[in-house]
Amino acid sequence: MKLLVCIIDNVYADEVEIQLKKQGYRMTELASSGGFWRKGNTTFLFGVEEKDIEQLQEALKSACLDLEKRKQRKSKQAHRYTSFLLNVKDAAPFMTIGK
Repeated sequence: MKLLVCIIDNVYADEVEIQLKKQGYRMTELASSGGFWRKGNTTFLFGVEEKDIEQLQEALKSACLDLEKRKQRKSKQAHRYTSFLLNVKDAAPFMTIGK
């Protein structure tokens, strides 16, 4: 099991949530700002099996591109989102803080 942490520009957040839920992905959504991209963004947490990682990453990319195509606009930034892939066993120490 892997944990995909995806920090995405708020412009794409609603579309990502809608499309990925339709595809059966379960996620946790965290509102976040500052620091990383210094503007409004949303952080999604996905629990995913290793065999499904590539499919999830393609779904994220597709949701962003679909929004741009529908609104007929191109991204003004180099990246639509940034993601980090962690082994769940490596993330476990963070989940036990405060217990």
